[in-house]
Amino acid sequence: MGSVSESTRPRRPRPPRIAVALAVLLAVIAYVVVQYVTGGKDAPHCVVGSGSNTYRFTPEQASNAATISAVGTSRGMPERAVTIALATALQESALRNIRYGDRDSLGLFQQRPSQGWGTEKQILDPVFSAGKFYDHLAKVPGYSRLPLTVAAQRVQRSGFPQAYAKHEPDASLLAAALTGRAPASLTCTSGSGPVKAGDPARVRAELKRAFGDLPPGGAAPGISVPVRSVTAGSGPEGATPGDGSRGGWELAQWAVAQADALGLAEVSYAGRVWSAEESEDGWRPAPDDAAPMDEVRIRVAK
Repeated sequence: MGSVSESTRPRRPRPPRIAVALAVLLAVIAYVVVQYVTGGKDAPHCVVGSGSNTYRFTPEQASNAATISAVGTSRGMPERAVTIALATALQESALRNIRYGDRDSLGLFQQRPSQGWGTEKQILDPVFSAGKFYDHLAKVPGYSRLPLTVAAQRVQRSGFPQAYAKHEPDASLLAAALTGRAPASLTCTSGSGPVKAGDPARVRAELKRAFGDLPPGGAAPGISVPVRSVTAGSGPEGATPGDGSRGGWELAQWAVAQADALGLAEVSYAGRVWSAEESEDGWRPAPDDAAPMDEVRIRVAK
């Protein structure tokens, strides 16, 4: 039989150039979206800790972590309780308020309406779900002396009881910052886009939901909260001598963690200031007219 020459052999059709270009474009878009959602290099993100001992997370995770911490300390729970709660939420939902899970599990702690944790709407409210977690944790005898994974499991009854332990280092960093024990240790960047406008009334409402009743502060767009109205859950009131109080830093770092969600432009306390416009610089020395030592000032973006 004769052989088929190169010129007569059938050729595989080449994909149209437009299709190839479209595939490349879609891949680039997917990469950008993933980088933004997961806190890529240039996406808005938050960092807690210092040096090599840090934890990086997204603004959404920061907002939920700050809520969990504030609900705990407003109930008089110690920092250890906040650490347990944060480690639990890191394991159950990665600090995201998700609407799905095993069977009918929902929310930050994957609580189940069918098991008496509340309605679906209630469980998807971070303030409510955090409160329910602390209600159950408070009933665990000696929970503050138990290994974290044991205390968390007594509340959650998880099929993977050892899973909580791996989150303890990150949860401890978050708890130290958000309860005010580690001042100026949590900061967030705003990314390259414009800062969205905030609503002072909403900021006040979220402060009240998280911390309870607070004395009225300054007029909009500035919100001034007396430090004496915020009490950290445990330990001495002072954070670092000459560097503000624990209650003050608790509130200030709550505000920075909520900055993306609430449209905050600036937070100042104890001679330090964080601003959305210069967020890459973290906490900076504040000008002379910044907040006094007994007051946290929050400025809403316009």
